Amino acid sequence: MKLASKITIGLATAALLIIGCSAPSVSKPSVSEESLGLRKSNLYAESDATHGDATKYGTSAAGSGYKIQRAFQDAPPMIPHDTEGMTPITIDNNQCVGCHMPEVASSVGATSVPVSHLTNFRPATAITKDGKLMNNGEVVDPAASTKSNAISIKSTGDKLAGARFNCTQCHAPQSEGLAVESNFKPVFTSKDGANKSSWNGSKMTEGLDTVHGK
Repeated sequence: MKLASKITIGLATAALLIIGCSAPSVSKPSVSEESLGLRKSNLYAESDATHGDATKYGTSAAGSGYKIQRAFQDAPPMIPHDTEGMTPITIDNNQCVGCHMPEVASSVGATSVPVSHLTNFRPATAITKDGKLMNNGEVVDPAASTKSNAISIKSTGDKLAGARFNCTQCHAPQSEGLAVESNFKPVFTSKDGANKSSWNGSKMTEGLDTVHGK
C-alpha cells in the first residue's frame, strides 16, 4: 500500500513538471537600441545620423563685441570668440586676464570678471603638530561642515583668486551645432540676468554662516 502511494505521488509530480515545462512562455516586449538613444539611428552604422552634428566653435576675434546670453541666472558665460592658441591655461600663460580683469575690461569692450573672482573663500588652513586641522587659527572638526570657520571671505584686491585661475573649468566656447533641441526657458531673478552676474555684495554670502575678512 505504501509503495502504491509513493508511485502515485511520483507520477503526479512528474506530470506537474511536464505541464510546467510545456506551458507557453510569456514574452516580454523588446526595446530597440535605436529607441534608447538621443539619435534614433543604428548605432552600429557609420552614417551621418549616427555621427551627429559637427562641432562648430565661434571664429569671432576677441573684442568683436559678440556676446552669448547666459543659460540661467548667474550661469558662467560662454566664450563667444575664438580660443585658438589661448588654451590650455597654465600658471605661466593665462591670456584671459589680459582683457577680462576689471582695470582693462571696459577699455577693450570685454566682460569684466565679477567680484566673486577677486574673493578668496578658502580659510587659512594648517595642520597642528598633533595632526589636528586648523581653519583661521582655530582647531576644527573636519566632519562639522556647517561650522562658521569652514569658509571665509577675503578680498584678493586686484588679483584673480587662485580658485578662479583656471577659467576653462567653468567657461567654454559655444558650438553652433545642437545635438539635442532644448525647450528650456530661463527665468532670471534680476532684470539684466541674461548678461550680468548678480553674485556680489550680500548676494555673494547669502545663506552662508561664515567668518568675514580672515
